[in-house]
Amino acid sequence: MRVVVMGCGRVGASLSDSLARIGHDVAVIDRDGTAFHRLSPDFPGERVLGMGFDRDVLLRAGIEDASAFAAVSSGDNSNIISARVARETFGVQRVVARIYDAKRAAVYERLGIPTVATVPWTTDRLLNVLTRETETTKWRDPTGNVGVTELALHEDWVGRRVTELEAATSGRVSFMIRFGAGTLPDAKTVIQSGDQVYLAAISGHIAEALAIAALPPSEDPEA
Repeated sequence: MRVVVMGCGRVGASLSDSLARIGHDVAVIDRDGTAFHRLSPDFPGERVLGMGFDRDVLLRAGIEDASAFAAVSSGDNSNIISARVARETFGVQRVVARIYDAKRAAVYERLGIPTVATVPWTTDRLLNVLTRETETTKWRDPTGNVGVTELALHEDWVGRRVTELEAATSGRVSFMIRFGAGTLPDAKTVIQSGDQVYLAAISGHIAEALAIAALPPSEDPEA
C-alpha cells in the first residue's frame, strides 16, 4: 500500500525503511533535506522536501493515493495538524501521530487518531497501527529493547531450516511448539507444518519480522 510518513528523524527513517523493506510504497516528508541522510542508502521511496501539514506538499507526496499516514516529526503541533489534514481533508483511513504530551495524546485518541509516545518500541507500534492495527508482541524485557512474538508463517517456510528464517527476519527463534510440546530449535531444525514458531527480535524490527515471515522465503536459501 501507499504510505506517507511525515518526519525523517530516527523514528521516521526507521519506520520508512521498515515499510519499504516489506514491500510498501513509501514517501517521506521533512522540511530539512539533510534529514533524508538517515534513510538507508537503498531506500526506494520518495523524499519530499517541505512542511508535512502543507496541502501542496502532501499532494506531492501522493497523499491522495495513500492508505496510511504517519506523523512522527519532533513537534506535537505539526503532528496533530498533519494527522488531521490527512484524515479530514484527504480521507486517509489509517492515521497515526507521535505525540509527546500525554494529555494531548488522550484527546486525539478519543478523536479516533491513534497516538504513539516516545517509548523504545515506537517503530513496532507504528507499523502495527499502519499495517495491522493489533498488538502482536507476546513478551518484552523490562527495558522494552527485546520482544518475543509468534510468527504466522507463509506455507512455503515448511521444509526450511530455522536459520534461514532467522537470517531473513534478523531475529532468533526462541522456541517452537510442535505437536503440543515445546522444543528449543538448533541450527539443524527444519520447520514442519503446524509448528508454532516464536521469534525474539530487537524492538523496532518485530512488526517487520512478522511481515517478512508472512511472505514466501527468498529463492536464495542458506547453504
